[in-house]
Amino acid sequence: MTSMMRVCLILLWTMIVVQLRVPQGKAVQVFPPVNFTLTVSALARVLLRWKPNPNQEQKNYTIRYDVKILAPVSEEYDTKKTHSFQTAVLHNGFSAHIRTLLFHNGLQMTSDWVTAELQPPPGAANTAVTNLSCATQFTIFSTVSLHCTWLPGKGAPEDTKYFLFYRYETCTEECQDYIKDKWNRNIECRFSVTHIIPDEIDKLIVIHINGSSKYAAIRPFQQLFNQNAIEKVNVPRNVSVFLEQNDLLATWEKPISPFSKECFEYEFYLINLKTGNEQIWNIYSNEFRLRIDVTCKYSIQIRANHHICCRRGFWSDWSEILYVGENKQENFIAWILAVLCVSMCATIVLVGIICKIVLPKKTRTILRASL
Repeated sequence: MTSMMRVCLILLWTMIVVQLRVPQGKAVQVFPPVNFTLTVSALARVLLRWKPNPNQEQKNYTIRYDVKILAPVSEEYDTKKTHSFQTAVLHNGFSAHIRTLLFHNGLQMTSDWVTAELQPPPGAANTAVTNLSCATQFTIFSTVSLHCTWLPGKGAPEDTKYFLFYRYETCTEECQDYIKDKWNRNIECRFSVTHIIPDEIDKLIVIHINGSSKYAAIRPFQQLFNQNAIEKVNVPRNVSVFLEQNDLLATWEKPISPFSKECFEYEFYLINLKTGNEQIWNIYSNEFRLRIDVTCKYSIQIRANHHICCRRGFWSDWSEILYVGENKQENFIAWILAVLCVSMCATIVLVGIICKIVLPKKTRTILRASL
């Protein structure tokens, strides 16, 4: 009974404390922000801006703002600033809402939400490009190239002209080198040099493709790419293979890249040309040793990809084919003797046939009699 009484007293005391604190929270009115606007500041970049409500009491309170992105991708965060930047594809529009967060005496109070949105850009259905894919590559000049391909929208007229732009950080550039389809529509773009910084990690590349036609409004299309995820890694360099007794030993150097050698993994492709057996090993160093059958000839190729330091990209092309060893005939002497026996038998048979055909019948009778 005594313990039960203590529990009841504790619960009663807790309720009294909460009741004393709640009116203080309810006495403070929380107002939503004002002048909430969305502005497109660059390709696929939106500036969210608002102002504190002038009616909001500021004294002894901590005020932050709860921002919730509704579309195209849901995201929520809070900030003490009165502006925020978001990178997002905008061809389907953008919407967000925001509210005030007020903290006082360990309590959090919130205002109502305020919403703003950007409408999708105009354009006829199915006129935007499809199947957009892009790849970057680090060049021998320590720059980054960019190559993109796409398909015209199914509803795009034959006279449609597509134009590609990329944005990296604050730099935006339009493509000047296109490849066209049979209707003279741009379906491929190449930048031999870009402003992409090769040793950055997880930075975004924005691709924007719009278009024009005499017969329809062409819808724009945007896509975001992680720069490391679309890098076409270069081929490993100075690959060499040789035999060391019964072992195959291969060595190579890392691809041309700003990243260190620890940042790569490799695939080692070995074919036994005698048996046709194929094997692939994943290697995380710059050498590989393997016990092989020295009576066989092998072909070797190596390719590379990112590992550990950044997100995996596209595998490099395979290195040039190198060969090691040679196919050796087992039981060589027996094989030679078999060939000689067959040859001798064939010769005897051939001589017999010639004799039968060429010699006269009487001569053959004399020969048989003499025998």
